[in-house]
Amino acid sequence: MTGAAGSGFTGFSASAQTMSLVAFSTAAAVTLLLCVMTGPDRDDLDEFYTGYGSLSPLRNGLAIAGDYISAATVLGTGGVIALCGYDGVVLALSTALSLMLLMFLLAEPLRNAGRFTMGDALARRLPGRCVRITACAVTIASLLPLMLVQLAGTGQLMAFVLGFTGESLKTGCVVGLGILMIAYAAIGGMKGTALIQILKIVLLMGSGAVVAALVLRRFDWDPGALFTAAAGQSGAGPAFLRSGLQFGTAPAARVDMIASELTVVLGGACLPHITMRMYTASSARQVRRSMSWAVSLVALFVLVITVVGFGATALLGRTAIAAADPQGNTAYLLGSRAVFGTEVTTAETFLFTLVTTALFLTLLASVAGMILACANSLAHDVFAARVQEMPARREMTLARVSALAIGVPTILLATLVQRHSLQPLVTLSFCLGASALAPALVYGLFWRRYTRSGLLATLIGGSLTVLLLMPGTKLVSGSPVSAFPHADFAWFPFTTTGIVSIPAGFLFGWLGTVLSGRAKAEQQRRQYEAVEGWILAGAVRTTGKGN
Repeated sequence: MTGAAGSGFTGFSASAQTMSLVAFSTAAAVTLLLCVMTGPDRDDLDEFYTGYGSLSPLRNGLAIAGDYISAATVLGTGGVIALCGYDGVVLALSTALSLMLLMFLLAEPLRNAGRFTMGDALARRLPGRCVRITACAVTIASLLPLMLVQLAGTGQLMAFVLGFTGESLKTGCVVGLGILMIAYAAIGGMKGTALIQILKIVLLMGSGAVVAALVLRRFDWDPGALFTAAAGQSGAGPAFLRSGLQFGTAPAARVDMIASELTVVLGGACLPHITMRMYTASSARQVRRSMSWAVSLVALFVLVITVVGFGATALLGRTAIAAADPQGNTAYLLGSRAVFGTEVTTAETFLFTLVTTALFLTLLASVAGMILACANSLAHDVFAARVQEMPARREMTLARVSALAIGVPTILLATLVQRHSLQPLVTLSFCLGASALAPALVYGLFWRRYTRSGLLATLIGGSLTVLLLMPGTKLVSGSPVSAFPHADFAWFPFTTTGIVSIPAGFLFGWLGTVLSGRAKAEQQRRQYEAVEGWILAGAVRTTGKGN
């Protein structure tokens, strides 16, 4: 996408683009100030890692929803809705279903079993440094691709909205904002990043709801008329409102769609930057109330993004959206702009600036939360676990240095991948979450005979299966919208690895446990039964350091 194209499609004058730049700068300054003001002012690990669980259920729910609705969700899912209609709506609903799965199945046991990180939850009943190191490695592997997508998307967003030209300016945006995100994680800790998430989700929901209302007003508040108009402008006719436009209608394509949705549901629920929010609640009841708010907000946003996505197609046409970005990542912005018509008032310019600022904050907050999750795991599960009792001051220093150690390579890699299709990276993160972390958590929290060997087999086997299969998918090569469109080394006939890697992750865990021997499994059963009431019902809440 070029800067010229961005300026033309948004249709705003230089003064309007200046307003957006001022809004971006103000948002960055205000959020950094919030982190400085709310960050831990003393050497207290609970304050840095969990914010003392001081957030109310509403605020914690807002923060969870803010972490969950990433820029990939807003831009990517909005694009699929605009380009593929019904299939995009199913993807959006899968996103909401994923959070419901977390709420009803994993949220309370996670909060009871863990303290700060994914490694805490897994090592509580299966202690060992190898468990913590492996959990940290999978945490970083699953979040790094998503961080690259968010950071690379920052350059695209700035170029699109502000009319920037030249790759050097996009790269400068990526580097500058990456440094800002490292500062958020290192300075603000859990409470600081939570406040950014709350600000982001309020602004995103508020501006999105207004735009959705304006779209419906253009169609006399009749959703049916909106959907009919979108189908007419899609170039696909009634097929736009039926399943099959994204994946096709052949039996293999149906299997691919089911596998993709299953990967989103399982992977989204188990990504570490989401699960770490469970530890910020002070009780099991607070977790339930927080998740209720989060699920409601995400469900509402699914409605918003559906209306805006269909509105973009109805008002502009599928061809214009694909011309701006073949993946449709600009559809949310294009729909927000198109609803105003050709003559844009000052109030409408201000509203569009709120929309772009909300997306800008979404990029900032998403990466900050992911960097914090990776840094916490690296400091707590790898470095602090090496000694029996590490001083709190030293561990907090390590966490802040870890944020730098995670953030700098992420920035460098983001500058390299921004010229390629980023969809394979999003898919890779969700596949790792669904194939390694989901089986490990389900087995670790609910299977009494699960052994340490089974856990390691789950994490390592599930991850390796994804990493081996992913380069052969159609998202990496073999199609015009793949990461390498001029090459074709695709051999795996699906767009995600989930159809193979998810069962493989569960199978590896079962095999690892069976091969551990009956005596080891029986020992683990007795150990689990000793803490079963605590994990499942929160009968005990320890404050000591995890194993």
